[in-house]
Amino acid sequence: MKVAIVGVTGYSGLELVRLLAGHSQAQVASVHATKEVGQKLSALYPHLAGICDLELQAFQALNIIQNTDLVFFATPSGVAKEASEIFVEHDFPMIDLSGDHRLSAPSYEKWYGKQAAKPAVLDKFTYSLAEFADGYSGKFIANPGCYATATELALIPLMNWGKVDLDSIIVDAKSGLTGAGKKLAESSHFVNVHDNYMTYKINKHQHIPEIAQELKKFNPNFQHLQFSTSLLPINRGIMATAYIKMTEDVSQEEVYRRYQDFYDDKPFVRLQGNLPNLHDVLGSNYTDIGFAYNPITKVLTVVSVLDNLVKGAAGQAIQNMNIAFGFAETDGLLSGPSYL
Repeated sequence: MKVAIVGVTGYSGLELVRLLAGHSQAQVASVHATKEVGQKLSALYPHLAGICDLELQAFQALNIIQNTDLVFFATPSGVAKEASEIFVEHDFPMIDLSGDHRLSAPSYEKWYGKQAAKPAVLDKFTYSLAEFADGYSGKFIANPGCYATATELALIPLMNWGKVDLDSIIVDAKSGLTGAGKKLAESSHFVNVHDNYMTYKINKHQHIPEIAQELKKFNPNFQHLQFSTSLLPINRGIMATAYIKMTEDVSQEEVYRRYQDFYDDKPFVRLQGNLPNLHDVLGSNYTDIGFAYNPITKVLTVVSVLDNLVKGAAGQAIQNMNIAFGFAETDGLLSGPSYL
């Protein structure tokens, strides 16, 4: 199968290239960007020499439709929604790694501050948290956000557990700098990030409605959570720490079994006996989850870690492609964590 990547020079686009090089069924047939058109991708990024020597092309939807079988959009928010209509009209498969097709039009416009795609286009897209795609994710896939993936996987097993106070949930999530994309801003300058720690977008992060939207599918009684995001002085990785008040005592073994029931057959979710750390997952498509319970406060702490560029973006997009096209779910994604 031939695939195209739009926005290939972004962090997630480059990860798509790296991961697809190891896929047995899919190959990158064209790469697209707004700059450096005509230059070889490997000339701009020498680490891809021999892996992807394709020339960058300007984006032309009809050329992609005529010459490939699937398009990935690894672009900033606001780009994919301008292009998705033509792919929908031609019934051509598309996986969007941005937030453009994850929310309803009113919610998108409120949280992203941009005009949404047409409702008829949005209705074609399926939000696909891969572990809960149930073997089908459709032709038009809205790939989940990185913070949302870590948080949803941490909390979904608790949504229908009668021992959870659904109004008590607090999530403190932290990300490496690549989560902000390549666009420069004062907050991403080296002198501001290095040896520093910053909380940002408190109560305003665009992944909040996405998380709430998905958790409600598992329990309609769930309404909201307190969610904060902070920037770590590292390149990549997400750690989401959730604090949940329990209505009755639970044991560590009972919690583990609860999560095991949900994830025992999921190849990319690993339950840890101890609290996981970022080195356990960096460079891989794994999400590692661990927990601790405090019987004095009746608070359950759940820690979820993943690589924001892999499981939080490109890796999950490929996982969704595998599910949609009937490939082995793990194809191209079994590289172990780099650890160091």
